[in-house]
Amino acid sequence: MNGLRSAGHENVLLAHRESPLWQRAKADGFPVYPATFAKLWRRSRHVDLVHAHDARAHSMAAVACRNRFVVSRRVGFPVGGSLLSRWKYRRPARFLAVSQFVTKQLKSAGVPSEKIDLVYDAVEIQQAADVWSPEYPAVALASLDPQKGRVLVEEAAKLASIPVIYSDNLPEALRRASMLVYITRSEGLGSAALLAMAMGVPVIGSAVDGLAELLSDGVGLLVPNDAAEIGRAMVSLRNDPALAHVLIERGRARVEQQFTMRHLVQAVLKSYERTLAG
Repeated sequence: MNGLRSAGHENVLLAHRESPLWQRAKADGFPVYPATFAKLWRRSRHVDLVHAHDARAHSMAAVACRNRFVVSRRVGFPVGGSLLSRWKYRRPARFLAVSQFVTKQLKSAGVPSEKIDLVYDAVEIQQAADVWSPEYPAVALASLDPQKGRVLVEEAAKLASIPVIYSDNLPEALRRASMLVYITRSEGLGSAALLAMAMGVPVIGSAVDGLAELLSDGVGLLVPNDAAEIGRAMVSLRNDPALAHVLIERGRARVEQQFTMRHLVQAVLKSYERTLAG
C-alpha cells in the first residue's frame, strides 16, 4: 500500500478491526474499515479495483464485490475441486500468483493462463545481520504447524549438535544467526527465507516446489525432509565459512534482482493495468 501510494495511487483497506495490519495502516494514514460483507458491498462501488489478499477475502469478494477484483494466491496448497470452489475461482478477473509453482497449481485447477500473473513477494529492508560466525546458533520458525517441520529440525539439530533458536521474531533472531533452517512440507514461495537472504543469512531449505524455486541455482542448500540430511547440511554450513559467504552473496544478489519492493509494486501495477484494460 505504501508503494502504491508512492506511485500515485490511493488505497482503502478493509481489515480485521484493531489487528496489527489495521493499526499499521491507520498509523501510516490510510483509510481503514472493518472487513465485512456489508462494507465490501458498499465500498467496492467507489473504487477502480478490489484486491483480495487471502482465502477469506477471496470468498468475500466472490459474494459481495460489486466491481472487478483480483486475488493474490500465496499458499502452496492445491485448489479444491468442489462445485463451490470452481465457482469461486471463476469469479476473479485475475490472479496474482506468488511463484511459478502456484501458477501451475492455478492452471491445473482450470484457471486460464491469460488470467494469471506471476507476482513475487518482496522483502522490506531490514537491518543487516552481524558478520557471519559459525558460533552463532541456527534459527528456525517457532511455528508448531505440522506442515512447517519443526520436529525434523529438532531431530536434525540433535544429530548435528548445533543449537537452534525457534523464533517468531525473525528480524531480531536473524541478526546473530549462522543459518536459517526452513523445513516445510509445502510452500508457495518462502517469505522467511527471503528475509534471511536480504539480511545476509545463509538458508537451508526443504526441496519443495515454491521454496526450491526461491533457493535454486546454489542460492541456498536444498535438502529432502529427512533429519539426517538436514543435520548434515547444517554441519557442512557451520564448518565451511567459504560456503556460507557464497550463499550470503548469492542470496543478497537474488533479492536485489527479483524481490525488492520496487519489483513488487511494478508487477502489481502491471497486473492492475491488464485487469482494467479488460
